[in-house]
Amino acid sequence: MFQFLHAADIHLDSPLVGLEGKSDAPLDELRGATREALENLVQLAISEEVAFVLLAGDLYDGSWKDYNTGLFFVRQMARLRAAQIPVFLISGNHDAASTIAKKLHLPDNVHAFSTRKAETRVLDNLGVAIHGQGFASRVVTDNLVLGFPPAETGLLNIGLLHSSLTGRPGHEPYAPCTVESLRNKGYQYWALGHVHTREVVAEDPWVVFPGNLQGRHARETGPKGCVLVTVEDGAIAGHTFRALDVLRWTRCDVDAAGADDAAQVLERVRDALARQWVAADGRLLAARVTVKGVCAAHAALQRRRDHWVQEVRALAATVSPEGLWVEKVEFDTRPELDLAAAVDRDDALGGFLRRIRDGQADRVGLEGYAAEFADLRHKLPSEYLDTEGLDPSDPDALGAVLDSVRELLVAQLLEGQGAESR
Repeated sequence: MFQFLHAADIHLDSPLVGLEGKSDAPLDELRGATREALENLVQLAISEEVAFVLLAGDLYDGSWKDYNTGLFFVRQMARLRAAQIPVFLISGNHDAASTIAKKLHLPDNVHAFSTRKAETRVLDNLGVAIHGQGFASRVVTDNLVLGFPPAETGLLNIGLLHSSLTGRPGHEPYAPCTVESLRNKGYQYWALGHVHTREVVAEDPWVVFPGNLQGRHARETGPKGCVLVTVEDGAIAGHTFRALDVLRWTRCDVDAAGADDAAQVLERVRDALARQWVAADGRLLAARVTVKGVCAAHAALQRRRDHWVQEVRALAATVSPEGLWVEKVEFDTRPELDLAAAVDRDDALGGFLRRIRDGQADRVGLEGYAAEFADLRHKLPSEYLDTEGLDPSDPDALGAVLDSVRELLVAQLLEGQGAESR
């Protein structure tokens, strides 16, 4: 019996896209997360005394900014060499042969598979044959599996491939292939990379995406790590996921339905953040908070949205002063008033809603507003419009802006009516 590790998509020293401008972001922790996750992988390999490590592409995020990225990887591989653990890796679309300009010689326990054609490495002492091919260029649209050799008779055969299979949301369709084409090779395990979400695609043979080693932004949520595979009597006996991330991204959806006021909403936010922080098991937690639901608190939340965003950030500090960072706060609540029905009311509110509705449907009119919007967007409170990347000349974008304007003004109207009734 022996074990091996299967990891992929380490994206070592991946840049912080869109985070440098956030003044409260834990930038040092974010910058070092991919390195610490790789250190965790190496330590796990040593602790479990694995027979070998497989890295299924995208070790790097692109060409190195400087040699420190490569030096760090060499040092980690040297730790495995000292423990007599071999490493087998392939390049993916982010670290394709044509993409990486700088290179360093790797320790002799590391084998990088050819990018020209599939090749095989046989481990006689284990009865294992590992087949693999890396990416020669960033864009590979050929089915690389067609060039993989048939299974070696009497050995446990493992395929190492960077591929989207038949396609996965959010990932380019590189090295496309089907599970049936993998099965036809007669291998017992396919160690895949490229898709950042962990997935066991098939069990006969085993076709596995381990996901990336460390989440890099708010869309890469949940535990991240590698797969520890157990081999008994020349066959795959099972596998377990091992979390190795040091910073965990999460979506914290808070149901505000029925909340009478903003204080009740904050209580629910705090409870939700506390639960997720505990689940992170001591890791730094980066949370995107979304408050949803139909509630009486809607008007207050919309009218002073920026204030309540900061209140949520302050709450996070009470949950954990250093272990919890709120990356973004979104308020997607709705008033208890039915706006769809209110549009037919014969009063000022109904008339206002009809004008908004008609304005969104009038594409010619929206195009005419484009020039005026450039000035208008600077006059509205920034917290009511998330205008990052907004094209003022796009009528669809302006239609979305009218949604935000409607929510703001309806909230103020409703609060005004509430004040009059008191």
